[in-house]
Amino acid sequence: MNPTLLKAALLAVPAGTLLYRAVGLCRSEKSAANALQLFGASFLMIVVLAHVCESLGLLSLMRWGASDSPGHYLDLASAVLGVASLSGGYFLQRSTTRTQHPARR
Repeated sequence: MNPTLLKAALLAVPAGTLLYRAVGLCRSEKSAANALQLFGASFLMIVVLAHVCESLGLLSLMRWGASDSPGHYLDLASAVLGVASLSGGYFLQRSTTRTQHPARR
């Protein structure tokens, strides 16, 4: 099996779980923190899809794997935005939960 495809398959499980959880949170309670987490989880799934495209040779115009290619920058930007948004949404949710329920410590 292609190592890049294996990496994408292994990353699809936690990224898919995060996306599933974020959709559930947004459906149950609409807040900026939940929307930010959904935004971040979606970008992490783009990273997984970029690795799948790279390993299968799809969208060869993106020149996957080259350091100065559009595919590289899509992958990099999606990873940075995904981690930053997901983390920001989590910490925003934690900070608003603590201010609303100070007795829960």
